[in-house]
Amino acid sequence: MSRIFILGASGSLGGHVLRIALASGHEVTAFVRDPSRLPATAGDRITVHRGDLARSERSELASLIAGHDALINCAGNVADGQQFVELFDRVVTAAESVAAPDAFVCWFLAGAAMLDIDASGRRGVDLPKVRATYWPHRANFERVRRTGLNWRLLCPGPMVDAPVLGAEKLRLSMDRLPAKVPAFARALPAPFLLPVFASLIPQMIVAYADAAAVMLAHLDPGDAVARHRVGLALPEGMRGSKPRWTATTRQGERPHD
Repeated sequence: MSRIFILGASGSLGGHVLRIALASGHEVTAFVRDPSRLPATAGDRITVHRGDLARSERSELASLIAGHDALINCAGNVADGQQFVELFDRVVTAAESVAAPDAFVCWFLAGAAMLDIDASGRRGVDLPKVRATYWPHRANFERVRRTGLNWRLLCPGPMVDAPVLGAEKLRLSMDRLPAKVPAFARALPAPFLLPVFASLIPQMIVAYADAAAVMLAHLDPGDAVARHRVGLALPEGMRGSKPRWTATTRQGERPHD
């Protein structure tokens, strides 16, 4: 059983992290702007701190994080650009102040575009069009890899509300795409590699609950995924589908790529 501090616990992914953590017997602390949006089933089994992460002092966050075994950050949205980068930096800076950082596990969130496509080290975020939206993931990755934290960066494709498969059925990868990339793609220049990368995305569309379960299954400080980017894909032969996002979708439920 671990003492877990969750940021973004009222969102689509964070809500699943919260529910699974409680069901697994972990001690949970949630930092949220609106406690009323927490799952009703959470009841009084969690410690709740109310606040706006974007305006919280780093020292305040650090004091709240102290005493926990793990931090799971589900807050922020890549579409917010520089604000997302600043939010990420605020969390990392607070986490850096904890005692014994090697034993303090930190899960952060990025997207499949941050995974290496092939042995050359090219990534989806290097490709035309992808770069324009997902550049904050690169900035955040560069920020966290400079730390002494025991970090791990979850890099799924789009996450959706879908039936749970179970974390053990997913294909997991470290630093590389979990889906098989055609051999011919290695010789393609970036503009022609883009459609190949896009064709692999349906294999990496996973359920929020499965993504949450993966993070909670890898909380050991010495786990093999420590200080790696972690990719997720459906079982061989399966493809997922992504609902179309609209302006009326609630902010906390916008699909995260």
